[in-house]
Amino acid sequence: MTIIVPTSMTAYLYLYSHGEVSLAASQPVLLYIAVAMILIFPFDIFYLSSRYYLLRTLWRIVLPLQAISFSDFFLADILTSMAKVFSDLERSVCRMVHRQVATIAWFEADSVCGSHSVAIPLVLVLPYLFRLFQCLRQYKDTREKTALFNALKYSTAVPVIFLSALKYHVLPGSWTNFYRPLWLLSSVLNSLYSFYWDITRDWDLSCFTRIFKFNRPHLCSYLFHGRRWVYVWVIGSNLILRCTWTYKLSAHLRHNYLTVFAITVLEMLRRFQWAFFRVENEWNKMNSKSNIQLSEKDNTNEEAKSLISNDHNV
Repeated sequence: MTIIVPTSMTAYLYLYSHGEVSLAASQPVLLYIAVAMILIFPFDIFYLSSRYYLLRTLWRIVLPLQAISFSDFFLADILTSMAKVFSDLERSVCRMVHRQVATIAWFEADSVCGSHSVAIPLVLVLPYLFRLFQCLRQYKDTREKTALFNALKYSTAVPVIFLSALKYHVLPGSWTNFYRPLWLLSSVLNSLYSFYWDITRDWDLSCFTRIFKFNRPHLCSYLFHGRRWVYVWVIGSNLILRCTWTYKLSAHLRHNYLTVFAITVLEMLRRFQWAFFRVENEWNKMNSKSNIQLSEKDNTNEEAKSLISNDHNV
């Protein structure tokens, strides 16, 4: 990918600058086809096992017909942070389909492939629906009510997405007086609910007690034992980054490409932090279970030795 993307971009710029508009327009299409072909390439090159593992995981995400594994929901959670990627992907495909690449129509593309497109909210909501169905499947398998509350969290993202899309399909007065307050309310609810879930469930910080109480070492992170500033930083930054959607309240920022790019980078940072501590929490749980099993095994061995010793004494 490091080679393919710059090569395609260079070819596009070269052909376009030399007047080969039709050939330049074919470069994005060839790039998308090349990426898809590499992903499904059946020969043992380009990390075959990793590519097929990714494809299998994506298939399990789309159709959660089996028990949900850690990799299933971990990747699905990452997909929920790729709103900008999926939005741009939809616009790119739309422009290629309508032949609005490398032509004067590119500058008029919003008339066909703009923010008013119905496909955009449908594409954006899919990752959240996948996670919601995963939670329902998890509840079916485990009967844990926590899975239902997790499903509720992902359901709160649905009105945010569709109310935001309604802005381009209703009258300005209706948006300002009715739909915009609903969008604000649903956005605040989704952000706070997601923040709470990050801290107390995904990272298992036990309502911030790890920051202030280190009396029980097994509750603390294996990597950052005793470093309170790490948890203060990750909690504070996560709350702030969960609320970056507020830039949309400003008209001049909402349409500023640099602002949108910066917000996308910040979301990448937030998801990286989330992934790091989520994996750490899962690792700690695995270690805790292993220690419990070893402790039970040691106790069993001690009891067996005690019985044997008593038999000899008799």
